[in-house]
Amino acid sequence: MDLRQALWRMGLRYRVDKWPLGASRRRADIVFGPSKVAVFVDGCFWHSCPEHRTIPKSNRDWWVEKLDCNVRRDRETDEVLADAGWLVLRVWEHEDMEAAAHRIRDVVDRRRDRPPP
Repeated sequence: MDLRQALWRMGLRYRVDKWPLGASRRRADIVFGPSKVAVFVDGCFWHSCPEHRTIPKSNRDWWVEKLDCNVRRDRETDEVLADAGWLVLRVWEHEDMEAAAHRIRDVVDRRRDRPPP
């Protein structure tokens, strides 16, 4: 919510929880349709953040495979969207959301061919 609120305050309008290419279970958290930018906010645990990755001790092998599968799916999603002309931005849940919002705004503005403020 912090990221969405920061983007809204910057005057950016977007869609929430939407798959840019139609029906799919893989949904972007924030979508800027006209500029073809899809934003995913990735949780450190579920998406294996390089800084905060942890693996439960109980049933470790299963968790390693599950979390690795999530990362592979993320890369595949990035590739599918890039092949369709979309730019994928990924934000870690631990990042400063105000800084992430500025980064996203700059990218969206460039894709819309207008200079960032």
